[in-house]
Amino acid sequence: MGISDTAEKLLAAGTESLMAASFALGDYDEAQDTLERARQQAVTDDDRRAEAAALDKLAMVLHYRALENNRDTSNAEAEEALFRRALAIQREIGDQAGAAESLFGIGLVHQVLLHDWDTAMPYYREALPLADQHADAYVRSECYRHLGFYYFAEKRDADTALEHLHTSLRLREEWGDPRSIAGGTLAIGQIEMLAGRYDDAIGHLRTAVEQMERAGVGGRNAATAAEWLRRAEAGEPVPD
Repeated sequence: MGISDTAEKLLAAGTESLMAASFALGDYDEAQDTLERARQQAVTDDDRRAEAAALDKLAMVLHYRALENNRDTSNAEAEEALFRRALAIQREIGDQAGAAESLFGIGLVHQVLLHDWDTAMPYYREALPLADQHADAYVRSECYRHLGFYYFAEKRDADTALEHLHTSLRLREEWGDPRSIAGGTLAIGQIEMLAGRYDDAIGHLRTAVEQMERAGVGGRNAATAAEWLRRAEAGEPVPD
């Protein structure tokens, strides 16, 4: 099993392009093309870790495209298949950090696209301890974020949900990407508003809008934050 500098560089570039596109600052076609080139280079160089990472990120391209299209489920099966291909390689080579990320991704398919918390949760619960031990702060933050959503959506436990979301935000601050930090702040404000805690929500939503403006976040993310803040300040019901 080799280590391919070219594949690693393409993987890093494709991952950043994907993140930029998800914050309405880039192009998913560019991200997909770069990540597919990374996958092909990794196969050529027998870099199994990079191959699996590229597969995982290609699955995320499909996921973000689905979100942009009102959570379109037409590619959910293909998305999950990519995550599972990545996971099989990661388990084969003992890449625990990568396995945490792919397990989380499978959970995303079922929770976010298929609205099936019962199927998603075992993947999230398996991913979290692996992430805590082996993965970077961003992956860990994502695991805590979606566990927070679970505790509110399924258990109606706002306190536990917010505890997880604050942990997620701290990890995003550790990771250091201001775009992700803004998203973490927004999630806290949204759950506070859903829980009827409008005063707390206004503070976090206002901060999220300001953070997005400073980070240059646009598109759907910025519009969502602005609409939640407007409704919170007006005392209106939460957005549909």
